[in-house]
Amino acid sequence: MARGVILTYRDYLPITKKTPLITLGEGDTPLIKSVNLYQELGCKELYFKFEGCNPTGSFKDRGMVMAIAKAVENGSKTVICASTGNTSASAAAYGARFGLGVVVIVPKGKIALGKFAQAIAYGARIITISGNFDQALDMVRKLIQKHPITMVNSINPYRIEGQKTAAFEIIDEIGDAPDYLFIPVGNAGNITAYWKGFCEYYDLKKSTKKPKMMGFQAEGASPIVKNRIVKRPKTFATAIRIGNPASWKFATDARDQSGGVIEAVTDDEILAAYKLLASKEGVFGEPASAASLAGLIKKKNDGMSFAGKKIVCVITGNGLKDPGVPVKDVAPFSEVPAELAAIEKELGWR
Repeated sequence: MARGVILTYRDYLPITKKTPLITLGEGDTPLIKSVNLYQELGCKELYFKFEGCNPTGSFKDRGMVMAIAKAVENGSKTVICASTGNTSASAAAYGARFGLGVVVIVPKGKIALGKFAQAIAYGARIITISGNFDQALDMVRKLIQKHPITMVNSINPYRIEGQKTAAFEIIDEIGDAPDYLFIPVGNAGNITAYWKGFCEYYDLKKSTKKPKMMGFQAEGASPIVKNRIVKRPKTFATAIRIGNPASWKFATDARDQSGGVIEAVTDDEILAAYKLLASKEGVFGEPASAASLAGLIKKKNDGMSFAGKKIVCVITGNGLKDPGVPVKDVAPFSEVPAELAAIEKELGWR
């Protein structure tokens, strides 16, 4: 039976005797070792932390289980979030399981179908707005000032607490922190959480080093890179289509303290990495998650050497979150009669 992150890492989380030890089986996600791309990229070892294996298919479940547990502990009856998709799916799932009302505010027409379907199925109250994620988050901030409801976006500190357990898992599995952690950056809560986890394990002497945090935003939604708010963020990678990250300062702290970077990759670079990850390693992540691999490829092409280094790329969500991407612009499939000879001819096997 799955233990979940609260029970597994309760000694490192803000748990009290009143905190319900709830779970949907989140955490303990695969750390998949590269068998092909590591050679092309010149790494000693390359791993993919595949968070798409969480219950609702993204890393959000790690933080959400903590946020919901504390909401229940504090007597909250309703939770609310703004979302580009994954947060709404996770909040709706955990809220449904543990008897809370869930309200999600999403930008109209800017959420991937797979994620939207999840929020609907879990029974959330969905409000769409004619605006972007940043405007949705602003509405949520205002609503929690007027009503007795709990926000479960990543500015909720319990979200960060839950998400830091992914860093614990990496160290527990490979015996130490990697040399570099490549990670997509959208609202910037995840890079914040990983850095917190790596620092805590280092302080506890469970690792001998901390990784350089290598964060990557989409070029059309790269406020941290540009050092200014992007009012109309644009990228096909919907999960990181954010122009004013809530955890901006924490992300830059993680970058600066670790000696890492936060840079931008183009949509073309993200799409190429997305396809490469699936075709070369058999890992099907959602488009935004490929920003980590796209960043690694970019740094390699820029002349950075990773010889002798252990690297982890965080794959934040499952590819089925956005099923329209791989089938877009695909060439028509071969159609032949249901005859063995016809199939052999089409395959060039005769």
